[in-house]
Amino acid sequence: MKSLTEQFKIKSDSKFSLSDYDPAFSDSYEKENADLVLNELIAETSKLEAQLYASNSYSLLIIFQAMDAAGKDSAIAHTMSGINPQGCQVYSFKQPSSEDYDHDFLWRHYKALPERGRIGIHNRSHYENVLVVKVHPELVLKENNPAIKQVEDIDKQFWEQRYESIRNFEKHIHSNGTVVIKFFLNVSKQEQKKRFLKRIDNPKKNWKFQASDIAEREHWDEYMKAYEKAINETSTDDCPWYVIPADKKWFTRIAISTIIRDTLKKLKLEFPVLPKEEMDKLREAKGGLEKQ
Repeated sequence: MKSLTEQFKIKSDSKFSLSDYDPAFSDSYEKENADLVLNELIAETSKLEAQLYASNSYSLLIIFQAMDAAGKDSAIAHTMSGINPQGCQVYSFKQPSSEDYDHDFLWRHYKALPERGRIGIHNRSHYENVLVVKVHPELVLKENNPAIKQVEDIDKQFWEQRYESIRNFEKHIHSNGTVVIKFFLNVSKQEQKKRFLKRIDNPKKNWKFQASDIAEREHWDEYMKAYEKAINETSTDDCPWYVIPADKKWFTRIAISTIIRDTLKKLKLEFPVLPKEEMDKLREAKGGLEKQ
């Protein structure tokens, strides 16, 4: 039986199709046991995160992409709840600023990469540039690309170059010690509708809803094609995509936590061993303290 990490990983040589993935899938897990399973995973991850921080060799970049109401915020909150805040940083990317538009599309994301020993979480990411920008190509004009004067200039070659830039960016940071895992939370259109209605009906959740969410929902099929294409173009052995069922939030969190734990385990992290001179100093310090 395949592990969750193997089940949801998109291999670089596969022909990925969203239609093959059930957003309501929950494997053999039961909701009644979800909290217990998640807590155990978080405890394991917390220990591994401490080793990551202490070893100061690798960093871990976790990317979350999804349609609105897929549960990115709550997934981050629950799966990272046991992590030491000193070793973790979260960036939630909104629309680019004027300063961002004065640089290439990867600039602001490069600035937000985690330092060695830390976990960086990107809530939305550089992939917006082949997702929302692909659905709304007029946004490319804001980038002031000298080769693009009008929407009609945005051709197949433009998008192929953009996918290549993303692959090269991720290949570069991976070769320099940043481990990259990318999650697409696969929520169904029906479940998104239910969650939108809950946000509208619950005054405490009204702030989460915007009229533009409905407008974007009208482009659902276009977004699914954009996600499918982006995942096929950029899921590599070193920087894989994981397509996570998102209709059942409790299972989404278990799947994400399992993959994060398994990824950290593969690094075979250990706490640093001090050189002999430093160990001698420690023994001296201990002897001095014990005499006080």
